[in-house]
Amino acid sequence: MKITYSAASPYVRKALACAIARGIDGQLEKWTIATSDAALRAINPLSKVPTLVPDTGAALYDSPVICEYLDSVGSAPQLFPAAGPARWTALRLQALGDGIMDASQPRRREIGLPQDEGRTDYIAQQRGKVAAAVDALEAEAGSFGDLTTIGEITVACALGYLDFRFANEPWRPGHPKLDAWYARVVKLPAMAGTMPPAG
Repeated sequence: MKITYSAASPYVRKALACAIARGIDGQLEKWTIATSDAALRAINPLSKVPTLVPDTGAALYDSPVICEYLDSVGSAPQLFPAAGPARWTALRLQALGDGIMDASQPRRREIGLPQDEGRTDYIAQQRGKVAAAVDALEAEAGSFGDLTTIGEITVACALGYLDFRFANEPWRPGHPKLDAWYARVVKLPAMAGTMPPAG
C-alpha cells in the first residue's frame, strides 16, 4: 500500500497513527507528492492528502475512509467498534476531532492574508468552533482510553495540530482532564511515531 504523505498534515498523521495502532505501518509506503501534481489528480480528483493506494483496487480518500480501510487490514483489535453505542461514540469523537482540524487549517492560511472585516470575522468564527470543541472534549475526557478507537486517535491528532500550529493559543488552560489524557497518549507509539516536524 502507498499513502500520499505530508509530515505537517494532521489528516495524514491520523491515518499513519491508525496504521501504527493496527500494527500494519510496515505495509505502508509514504509517497511525498505535491497536491498540484497530475499523478495525484489522476487517482484523486480532489488532489488531496492523504490518498491511499491499496495493493489492489481504486485509490481511497479522505482520512475517515482511509482509516476505516486500514482497520480492515490485519488482526489487531478494531479501532472502529461494531454496531452499537460504542461505535457512535467513536464516530462522533472522530467528527469532533476532524472538525477541529477542519476549522484550524484554513484559519491558519487566512491569518497570513491581508485582513478585512470579513476575514477577521471568519477567523474568529473558526477559532470559536475550536474552543467549543475543546470544551466539549474536556467534559468527557475522563472516559477516554489509550487510543483504542478512531475517535480517540482523531482527537489526539487534532490536539497535536493545535500544539503544532497554534502554540500561541494554548488549549490546556481550563481543560485539566483533557490535558492529563493527552499527556499520557502522546507518548504512545501511534502519536510519538507520527510527531510533526519542529518549527
